[in-house]
Amino acid sequence: MVNKVSKNVKRLKRHLRIRKNVSGTPDKPRLNVFRSNKQIYAQIIDDVNGKTLCSASSLDKELGLTNGATVEAASKVGALVAKRALEAKIKNVVFDRGGYQYHGRVQALADAAREAGLQF
Repeated sequence: MVNKVSKNVKRLKRHLRIRKNVSGTPDKPRLNVFRSNKQIYAQIIDDVNGKTLCSASSLDKELGLTNGATVEAASKVGALVAKRALEAKIKNVVFDRGGYQYHGRVQALADAAREAGLQF
């Protein structure tokens, strides 16, 4: 019988490998992305102090989304997290794709955050 490692275990290994090098500071916090089958979430994290500075997800009421698993939803979440970051006076971030491939919803979130004013 073939023992197959699940995709999520592989993703978590990639994420740990990325996190060895990517860390958020008070000057340049980390923009973390988590993508589930139904929703997408983004947080801006200061790893030195262990604090989440702002966050957004496809579940936020102000977005009014019915389906959070689309590229359009990811774009709206990216724009919302960038807006909240700029309100908190955060302009520069380090992007952490969370072990996911930089494609589809993750890329749409990153592009929308860049267009809304975040620099990474």
